[in-house]
Amino acid sequence: MTEEVQKHSVHTLVFRSLKRTHDMFVSDHAKPISLDEQSYKMKMAVKMRAEYRPVLHMPVLKEGRDKGPLHASDPYGQPEYPLPDTSPDYLVTGTHPYPSAPGVALTADTQMHKMPSEAGVHSMALALPPSQARQEASRTAASVADIHRHAGGAERSQPPQHALSLMEGGTKSSGLVPRKAPTMPKPQWHPPWKLYRVISGHLGWVRSIAVEPGNQWFVTGSADRTIKIWDLASGRLKLSLTGHISTVRGVAISTRSPYLFSCGEDKQVKCWDLEYNKVIRHYHGHLSAVYDLDLHPTIDVLVTCSRDATARVWDIRTKANVHTLSGHTNTVATVKCQSAEPQVITGSHDTTIRLWDLIAGKTRATLTNHKKSVRALVLHPRQYTFASGSPDNIKQWKFPDGNFIQNLSGHNAIINTLAVNSDGVLVSGADNGTIHMWDWRTGYNFQRIHAAVQPGSLDSESGIFAAVFDQSESRLITAEADKTIKVYKEDDTATEESHPVNWKPEILKRKRF
Repeated sequence: MTEEVQKHSVHTLVFRSLKRTHDMFVSDHAKPISLDEQSYKMKMAVKMRAEYRPVLHMPVLKEGRDKGPLHASDPYGQPEYPLPDTSPDYLVTGTHPYPSAPGVALTADTQMHKMPSEAGVHSMALALPPSQARQEASRTAASVADIHRHAGGAERSQPPQHALSLMEGGTKSSGLVPRKAPTMPKPQWHPPWKLYRVISGHLGWVRSIAVEPGNQWFVTGSADRTIKIWDLASGRLKLSLTGHISTVRGVAISTRSPYLFSCGEDKQVKCWDLEYNKVIRHYHGHLSAVYDLDLHPTIDVLVTCSRDATARVWDIRTKANVHTLSGHTNTVATVKCQSAEPQVITGSHDTTIRLWDLIAGKTRATLTNHKKSVRALVLHPRQYTFASGSPDNIKQWKFPDGNFIQNLSGHNAIINTLAVNSDGVLVSGADNGTIHMWDWRTGYNFQRIHAAVQPGSLDSESGIFAAVFDQSESRLITAEADKTIKVYKEDDTATEESHPVNWKPEILKRKRF
């Protein structure tokens, strides 16, 4: 038989709840517990040592050791307490009011170096106990030479002006210094870019580009299964390489050896010897189409990424699969290498970017800020930063941990490629044939280009699949869906007056994710 639940009025239930709450917090309203004096002294001594030790380092000779035991003045208002005698011939003190260890008193019997300015003396006097402040203020300041002669290691390692500014600061906390109001930096002026050459010759979409280190020629890979080598100055075709049986998605030229590397949707990764113009190595292991590849700048390692959701690290000479970088849950669309840590960066259709430790073959950091597929990555040639492109935003990041810098919004399309030069011009190319030019530092979009498609092609065939600057960074080469290669250069006739920066200081960008 079930027992009936006793019903109470709302008033009774509320009263019980209030009583329980009162019982729980009754100690907060009761008489405070008296502090144990010895425990409090120990707590203060530890706190002084922990919080003020780094700034108390200036040695000073001890005077009048026979005048009685030393006492430490507690800045928290507690009575003075005796301290054990110390055997060295000097004690440690400084221009700060707190001792570096609970064994030194700033008294009239202890020699103390003064600050070089009246403002410094005044700030120190305010921080000292009143009795000591009167005694210390009556002394004359030491010369600058004395200060440098007796200063600790930290001051000696700095230039004299910096050391003086440190000493004049006294005990002022950096948090008390008024912060400068944040301002939006004005974008740097960049000349606009214009189309000056269209190169045709491929029979399919041009998917990839690479420029050789000597800046004499460049290579393209296409959906017509061929790799073509073009003269950079004239735009003439020099050579066609056949061997892939499907679209060539990535090409890379080694700076360390006369090798060209290519990858494609036929799952193959090939190494071409440019002296004999033939394939000398195959790298077998990917289970699906290989979408991109990159060469490590300092060691003989090749990294490829694939639709099988992995990136693989290959030893160029032995063809061994050194690492299989697994962790992404969808197609890995782009990969970049650098000599500094982290050495490998991948972007995937699972919307994440991963920074990899090349030695361990494991993920160092995973960036989940993007909401859509990440198809493009680019590393800044001078700064320790990189950018990633996605249909939702272009985002800039800081190495080594992938700290977010800012969003570059406005290119509302599927971004297939990014390129950046040393002048801070960031280029983004999209599926709808648009190219946006950005100022890297401020994220200002200073130019938008939508070049006409090749006659005979559909207007829908205007996608930009790859973009790269040549070695001089004066020309931009793009690979497009209308089967052409377009070359852009800066407009020499443009000036800041003819093409002004149309920029207004807006509300500061917040870190949006």
